[in-house]
Amino acid sequence: MTRDRYKIYGKDKPHFVTSTIVGWLPVFSRPKAADIIFDSLRYLQNNDNLKIYAYVLMVNHIHIIASASDLNNTIARFKSYTARQIIDFLEETSQIGFLKQIKQHKLEHKTDREYQIWQEGIHPEMIFDVSDLRRKVKYIHLNPVRRGYVDDPVHWRYSSAGNYAGDDGILEVERDWV
Repeated sequence: MTRDRYKIYGKDKPHFVTSTIVGWLPVFSRPKAADIIFDSLRYLQNNDNLKIYAYVLMVNHIHIIASASDLNNTIARFKSYTARQIIDFLEETSQIGFLKQIKQHKLEHKTDREYQIWQEGIHPEMIFDVSDLRRKVKYIHLNPVRRGYVDDPVHWRYSSAGNYAGDDGILEVERDWV
């Protein structure tokens, strides 16, 4: 992530971050891969003081509004851990074609590994005020609607839209700003 021109400023301030699978491959169309993501985020919430304000997991990327005392490091650990777990899952389930595609998208300078799951960087955008936060939450929740996956954001299982509608979501979200 050091090659990323975007930086996280404002310790403990919420940031809108995006992490994308190399080649925009639909890794998260597999429920087990999505489970890896949510298990990792839940662990970071419970053990690393990660606060999540909103999230959506699409088939090939994730948007999160989050804060932590060292968000850069937290996200780096998240991406490293989930990459290893996803690769292990793909190998264990003999998804050779998928592994081959992931390998083809690996950047040349990544000589210390066979595969690369995540694109470099997270493109963080600091949230400055409540109206900015509201806009980003709306953007996140409408992502599956814009893609045509659902007609109503609360119908997308891998989103915090349900949390904001009063239902239990996959992850707990910070809603005290509402």
